Amino acid sequence: MTVLVQLTPSSSPESEATSLGELLALARSRTGDDRQRLLLAITALCDANPPAEEISDVLGEVLLMLAHQVERDVRRILAERLAKADWAPRALVNMLALDEIEIARPVLASSPMLQDDDLIAILVQATIEHQIEVARRPALSGRVADAIIDRAEPATLTALASNRTAEISPDGVRRLVEQSRRIAALRAPLTRHPRLTDVLAEQLYQWVGTALRQAIGARFQINEDDLNVSVQQAVDKAFRDSVVPVVVAENDEFEESERRLIDKLRAADQLRPSYLVRAVREKRLNLFVHGLAALGGFSVAEIRGALNAGSPEAIYYACSAVGIDRAVFVAMINEIRLLNDGAPGTYGAQVWLRGSISAASAARAFRALAHDGQPATV
Repeated sequence: MTVLVQLTPSSSPESEATSLGELLALARSRTGDDRQRLLLAITALCDANPPAEEISDVLGEVLLMLAHQVERDVRRILAERLAKADWAPRALVNMLALDEIEIARPVLASSPMLQDDDLIAILVQATIEHQIEVARRPALSGRVADAIIDRAEPATLTALASNRTAEISPDGVRRLVEQSRRIAALRAPLTRHPRLTDVLAEQLYQWVGTALRQAIGARFQINEDDLNVSVQQAVDKAFRDSVVPVVVAENDEFEESERRLIDKLRAADQLRPSYLVRAVREKRLNLFVHGLAALGGFSVAEIRGALNAGSPEAIYYACSAVGIDRAVFVAMINEIRLLNDGAPGTYGAQVWLRGSISAASAARAFRALAHDGQPATV
């Protein structure tokens, strides 16, 4: 029988549990194959007869020494054998947990020997794949969950939010909901999370799409129409409270100075979507108009027409065409309305809830609306 046959997962512990004489012979051998056989034979014997506490330290040193000397396929089998063993040497389990992810996965998922300190160390030392496996671990403690939230890694946070058995504190759930504002992947698992409260559900409701809003509304008996009105009123009040007197361009000279500033920024390759968002926040609507026109290759007249339309659809497409994130569009359009006598109006569908759109498609949609005033097909 070759070593490869002996190392296949289908080999039974009984076939590897050899006599004492054979174990001694394997221990005296210096060949790699015999070291592999010795390691798996000792593991099989320990599975059948867990070692007493007084010899576990010595056994741990032996197994750790052997594990360092064997091939990855043997370490993988060893990790599978030790995944649920409550006698496994802790140092050996930690070594396997930090091995490449295909070896580490079973111990990360199940080993009772991994303590909170071990798991937190893995979050710091290991790859993102290891961190995700830690976040998925059943009955994860609140201490480890908090450590994951503190690190704020999107993929790991999403895995944690999907782990229904993790002991996440109320404050931990609140922090996950806050993170979902910037991490879209968190929103779906949070809507189904057993620790989501009514208050947090209403907060989450503000930045999820239509389908998830319906799921939240059904689970928490939220009146979607009333909550939509409340959210909009809160946004409007926040902007009213923060509004300052606006200086409106009253002459061509001021308008020309805004245009020259945009030309200089574009020539220096400094005109960015973030600059347009900042212009609106600083109450400089004319600067926003000229900047959006220049960045998107539109005319100023087209942008002004979109800003004065009965629907925000056209201006949304213009903003999407230049790379302004749809996540900031709702807040931005409310600020624009405060600067522009309430325009654009609220007529029509909230197209930004439909999902992302490519820059090219958004530009085509904007031009179609700007030219004929009709809804565009994208």
